[in-house]
Amino acid sequence: MTLDPTDHNELYEHFKFLADPGQTHLRIDKFLFNKLEGTSRNRIQSAARAGNILVNTLPVKPNYRVKPGDTITIVLPHPPRKIELIPEDIPIEVVYEDDDLLVVNKIAGMVVHPGYGNYTGTLINALMFHLKDNPLFSSGEERPGLVHRIDKNTSGLLVVAKNELALNKLASQFFHRSTKRTYSALVWGDMKTDEGTVEGHIGRNPKDRKQMYVFAEGDQGKAAITHYRVIERLGYVNLVECKLETGRTHQIRVHFQYLSHPLFNDPEYGGNRILKGTTFTKYKQFVQNCFELIPGQALHARTLGFQHPSTDKELLFEAPLPPGFQHLMEKWRSYIQGRTENQA
Repeated sequence: MTLDPTDHNELYEHFKFLADPGQTHLRIDKFLFNKLEGTSRNRIQSAARAGNILVNTLPVKPNYRVKPGDTITIVLPHPPRKIELIPEDIPIEVVYEDDDLLVVNKIAGMVVHPGYGNYTGTLINALMFHLKDNPLFSSGEERPGLVHRIDKNTSGLLVVAKNELALNKLASQFFHRSTKRTYSALVWGDMKTDEGTVEGHIGRNPKDRKQMYVFAEGDQGKAAITHYRVIERLGYVNLVECKLETGRTHQIRVHFQYLSHPLFNDPEYGGNRILKGTTFTKYKQFVQNCFELIPGQALHARTLGFQHPSTDKELLFEAPLPPGFQHLMEKWRSYIQGRTENQA
């Protein structure tokens, strides 16, 4: 038997096994339970019921018996990690909710799940209060229900699972890239083309582990693809729509830095200083006032589409720009309009 951990991120794991020639006909849930350290049989059976265990590319039930030479793959939602989580009565905007899931419009400045330096005030703390009677949210897991996330200072839509089956089915959709996601971003500079695609492997920056980095060549990092379209040109900044084929950490932020168009007010990737415009003191003060309207990068997860885990119905949600981002756009429009009128 060979083990190939083909893909991991913080929210799911993907394993591939090849059964040995002498493999006995063992139930697949028991086979995987023996091979995956720290994984419960119930968790494996939930993955099978969701269609996330494949043998020779076909989904199987938990009672399938492994045969010599079988190629087995399994996608699991994030591994459980027990930490003390405190339910907190924090207001959240629930866009949609049913027995299987809820969709939340997260505000900029809120961390999604607890971690180093952020053990309270997170979206998970708020969800644990909102869903205090839900078994998944009283299990003590670090990231209950999460199959994707957005950065602290990014606003917008997130889907959260409310049971194991929904968690597995949604994790599979994000892993297989069948979800539909668009983002709105304000970037520095005037894009050369109205639309385009950024491709470049993304991995940890060798010089700064807190940042991500685009490796233009070679096999470092993971493949990442972002499609963009310019929505509005405002002289020194552009509003762009981004569609993701992949979901790498900081993908949009690092891809636009790679294009030399960092996101407006992005502190990690150089967008929180004046990169385009004039040297006039009035302009510098204008940009500084704009920076103060939002807590970090001007990025908003505007639409989210996926297949409902129980009904298979296609769902699509949209969240308008939050007030701070809207105000930011209005200030830039007014500035550019006034500049044009003065030049006329």
